[in-house]
Amino acid sequence: MQERGTHSSPWRAPDFREETHARNPIAGFLYSVLHTFQLGSTQLPLCICISSLRSVDCSIRSRRFPKERDHQTTEMKIHHVACLEDNYAYLIIDESTKEAAAVDPVEPEKVLKAAQEHGVDIKLVLTTHHHWDHAGGNEKIKQLVPRIKVYGGSIDNVKGCTDKVDNGDKISLGADVHILSLHTPCHTKGHISYYVTSKEGDDPAVFTGDTLFIAGCGKFFEGTAEQMHQSLCVTLGSLPKPTRVYCGHEYTVKNLQFALTVEPDNEKIKQKLSWAQKQREAGLPTVASTIEEEMETNPFIRADLPELQERVGCKTAVEALREIRQRKDNWRG
Repeated sequence: MQERGTHSSPWRAPDFREETHARNPIAGFLYSVLHTFQLGSTQLPLCICISSLRSVDCSIRSRRFPKERDHQTTEMKIHHVACLEDNYAYLIIDESTKEAAAVDPVEPEKVLKAAQEHGVDIKLVLTTHHHWDHAGGNEKIKQLVPRIKVYGGSIDNVKGCTDKVDNGDKISLGADVHILSLHTPCHTKGHISYYVTSKEGDDPAVFTGDTLFIAGCGKFFEGTAEQMHQSLCVTLGSLPKPTRVYCGHEYTVKNLQFALTVEPDNEKIKQKLSWAQKQREAGLPTVASTIEEEMETNPFIRADLPELQERVGCKTAVEALREIRQRKDNWRG
């Protein structure tokens, strides 16, 4: 299945590694939700700000890929809605108020039917980027749900957008769900990923649109390898390892097959490919993954590793990422 999109001018991503705690959106968000990092104005890199979260025992997250990929806690529920040929929209549900956010509801009727089945009211839309197969349902859902808020990147020209967001902006859903906007450019210049936690900061999730796929990444339609490296390896790669990854398309089997051409001896890729094939044969989704699983199986994130750079004949992570993307673009598996 070909990845879709259009071309435009590139956008330069900010370097989060050189920001202070006060300006760092992920660290600041975790601070406000968890009240854990009493850092004041101390300058610390993002990896230090969230290191204690990364050290949490991830044995539950490195599971052997359960069949059911919807997720529920006492505070938050996430539900898949299959759309078009291979797209996913999502419902994020605040369990205490039964209010929901719809992520990329390209087929509004399907998403509203799912909301009705779950007994929830959709209050807002989170749009990852402007491509029609993600933002194409925004105008329709505004007609069907009066006064609904539609969020989208401030520089991404999202159709139907009522509320523009920038890197680090916060959104509340119901009583217990907190949402952080992360600028993850390259596929489009204003692409936004949405990092979501419950009130207690438990069970984080990130909705990555077409920036990060399971075992893959989006094409560089409006940006550069440097930007994609920043988005994947710095912005998203700095999230806690147990963070669940919900992407925009069901590309997992093909992505893992390609990943094996890059790392043919990677047993974790082989295991996940076998599992993903069984999921699809059973008509089940392969989403969600986790940040930890992606670090183990995604060649675009693993481009940060010196051994992978050497394998693809490159000297830096950015060069390796560019090389792997070019190979994927030309791959006919």
